[in-house]
Amino acid sequence: MARSAAAPKEPASYEQALAELDRLVEQMEAGQLPLDQLLDGYRRGAELLAWCRARLQAVEEQVKVLEDGQLKPWTAA
Repeated sequence: MARSAAAPKEPASYEQALAELDRLVEQMEAGQLPLDQLLDGYRRGAELLAWCRARLQAVEEQVKVLEDGQLKPWTAA
């Protein structure tokens, strides 16, 4: 099975990753993709999900530093 030489690029932002993930889910749910494209979409979706989780974890760690090591509950002002 031939795969493209270009590796999928990393999203520029969390929002861009979510938008791409939404598009992939819509395409997959439509049920019109050939099996190979469906599998590629699933792989890309898993990569995007892992990237988003890592980004959220990094932001949470930054918040902990800003809050003296404790993650405090979010309260609306």
